[in-house]
Amino acid sequence: MEEDNYKIYLNKANESWVTDRFRAEWYKFNGNTTKYIKNANIIWIIAPWTWKKLNKNKLRKTKTICTIHHIDETKIDEKFKKEFQDRDKFIDIYHVPSKKSQIQLEAFTSKPIYQIPFWVDEKKFFQIEDKVNIRTKYGFKENDYIVGSFQRDTEGFDLTSPKLSKGPDQFIENIKKIKLQNPDKVLKVLIAGYRRDYIIKELKKIKVDYVYHEKPNLKKLNQLYNCLDLYVVASRIEGGPMAILECAIAKVPIISTDVGIASQILHESSIYEIETFETAKPNISFAYNEALKYTTSSGMKEFNNMFKNLYES
Repeated sequence: MEEDNYKIYLNKANESWVTDRFRAEWYKFNGNTTKYIKNANIIWIIAPWTWKKLNKNKLRKTKTICTIHHIDETKIDEKFKKEFQDRDKFIDIYHVPSKKSQIQLEAFTSKPIYQIPFWVDEKKFFQIEDKVNIRTKYGFKENDYIVGSFQRDTEGFDLTSPKLSKGPDQFIENIKKIKLQNPDKVLKVLIAGYRRDYIIKELKKIKVDYVYHEKPNLKKLNQLYNCLDLYVVASRIEGGPMAILECAIAKVPIISTDVGIASQILHESSIYEIETFETAKPNISFAYNEALKYTTSSGMKEFNNMFKNLYES
């Protein structure tokens, strides 16, 4: 996609998280890359929690950009501040995926911040026209009302505590409301991704059926999106989530709390407060048109402009 006289190195997360996918896609579509940090003119710390694994001497000598996906303000303490300051010494500019993350970050650094949503690969996420066939494939019936949640909801340290930033408790409250709103439908929750223990436990308590696919590949994930009647983001804090762009580009009905990129992609009628959940309405065409701005080619172009500015500075 881009061929320049500088080379970019992206650090790894190796956690089966979305940053690993971003890294793989960047290397696939851009020639201005290197998998060896020693050859890099620019270091992109896309997984900031693993930055200490990088060579500090190389960081000092090389122009470095760090992505801050979001900041969980409930976890800001002296340890967080010290670790941020330790890393900040090596950073030339920052990248954030949302305007909300930019506002958060401005409280901790005076360095330049670029706000660019991540791209979405429209060849991997797209609308499947034959909904009946795809729903049948995954065992759903015509009268099923299928609500999706593909974001982890449970803390990794014990696999039982809710990851409150993701709002799994709020999601369950929303499910209760959906059940009341659709008495003539058979409500089912379609879950994907790992660390879903909390929501599964709570769905059993309220006697709502669920179908769980722990680690679907991207082809299967797109098919699961296309089974849905509604995708619900109930998070309190987000950098994205990518589910917003993935639903939008695949024309999947979605509503969301006002987190991350939600207000940049979704119509205002699709964004809700917990108290106003029942009034939220998906606007498929609006979200799709906004998501088109961030397809692979268009989205990566903005990143390459950022890297070019950094290299030439």
